[in-house]
Amino acid sequence: MARYIGPKSKVARKFGEPIFGPDKVLEKKNYPPGFHGLASRRRKKSEYGLQLREKQKAKYTYGVLERQFSNLFKKASAAKGVTGEVLLQLLEARLDNVVFRLGLAATRAAARQLVSHKHIVVNGEVVNIPSYHIRPGDIVGVREKSKSLEVINEALTSRRYNKYAWLEWDNSQMAGKFLNRPERAEIPENIKEQLIVELYSK
Repeated sequence: MARYIGPKSKVARKFGEPIFGPDKVLEKKNYPPGFHGLASRRRKKSEYGLQLREKQKAKYTYGVLERQFSNLFKKASAAKGVTGEVLLQLLEARLDNVVFRLGLAATRAAARQLVSHKHIVVNGEVVNIPSYHIRPGDIVGVREKSKSLEVINEALTSRRYNKYAWLEWDNSQMAGKFLNRPERAEIPENIKEQLIVELYSK
């Protein structure tokens, strides 16, 4: 399975945001990496540079590589509604993201691993594809055999579960229901999706 495995703190410093989760390096060095780190922050970026940066931020945040992202954008463009908002909704509906949002994993990378290792079920069936598209009404939970796994129980014990309007969590079943596609205002990610739309529209 293709995924980004490079240095995460460098990427987080590039965007000035903890896009992979809490980062002590970013807290200490809140400026871009490299010899000209502080100077590069002062440089004015071109319109294209800003658009590209926003696309890269979205890709890194959701753990999606270029071809997957491009395919999702085509899908969003063909769908009804505002393209940028639909794109974010499609990213939010990925199985690994839903597992992360439900608090079953501390990061999206950890959620991806849970899915790949067959610890997650959708509507009672094991699904090991992180990019699997969750639809309204689907129930995402922990596989029966995996409910005693330390890593899952640790995540549930220490999780800071934010109640999202589009998700409903059932602690006794260790499962959550995907109620509906989230509205843009409900998605907490700091992404300017309109810049991504402008980039692909060129």
